[in-house]
Amino acid sequence: MNYTHFVSVAGLVSNDNGEILLIKSPRRGWEYPGGMVEPGETFQEALIREIKEELDTEITVDKFITTVEYDYPEFHLVMDCFWCSIKNGELKLLEHEAARWLPLDDLLQVKWLPADLEVINDINF
Repeated sequence: MNYTHFVSVAGLVSNDNGEILLIKSPRRGWEYPGGMVEPGETFQEALIREIKEELDTEITVDKFITTVEYDYPEFHLVMDCFWCSIKNGELKLLEHEAARWLPLDDLLQVKWLPADLEVINDINF
């Protein structure tokens, strides 16, 4: 079977309390903010752009965490994940129905998209 191949980025945005930002889109489960990498962009540039577009917030991309590869029924996803921090702005939901902050120990309390769930195994607590 010939899958479409998507390259994306995800940001694990943390706050001063050590909590991680989760977002929820209307048609999907909980996920980390981020999105597709456009031609000519670095992963870091794509993540900064996506979070600005989705949440009207400027971030700093701090450290690489992991690359997740996941086969959804319709496509193959390659997602690079980074620790991020807020540089400027108040989080505004421009494309999602909900957002919440969760402590690292509580990340398994929500229904994640499958690829995003795999990231939890690679987080250094």
